[in-house]
Amino acid sequence: MSLEIGSLVESLQSRFSDTVGDVSEFRNETTIYIKKENVLNVLGYLKSEFDFTFLAELTAVDLLEVKSPRYEVVYMLHRFGIDYEENVRIRIKAQVSAQDMTIDSVTSIWRGADWLEREVYDMFGIVFLGHPDLRRILMPEDYEPHPLRKDFDVRNREASKQSFERALKEGND
Repeated sequence: MSLEIGSLVESLQSRFSDTVGDVSEFRNETTIYIKKENVLNVLGYLKSEFDFTFLAELTAVDLLEVKSPRYEVVYMLHRFGIDYEENVRIRIKAQVSAQDMTIDSVTSIWRGADWLEREVYDMFGIVFLGHPDLRRILMPEDYEPHPLRKDFDVRNREASKQSFERALKEGND
């Protein structure tokens, strides 16, 4: 059974009229903006009602000085069909402001979101509420900056130096 993106969008807009925002299509890829407050409801609905069983990617974008709110959390969802033509991908984006850098964790919907959310937390500083083990995954725990933010100064080595010196000191104790 083939899934029509138009009917999916209509279903989302009727069920979550106060949550679904802009919908765009570029090169046969559909992007749907939703309010971050209802991310669990919308994504859970897409999984249970439309069989988007695979979270292919979860990342973030820093739109510093380009757009407000500053951040977007991006979910790439995939629906597997019996035939190749029935495979469908959609992109869901939820905007996160610099003043409230929190969004609900989707680990209750897709267990595979665990490390993806940790990576976004580590690189951007976005906090996923309800995450089972939200801690840094790539950078040291005591490293303060978030390297994928647009205002991250790659020339400032002080944070790296401090983290390295603490690790050396702890190793010598």
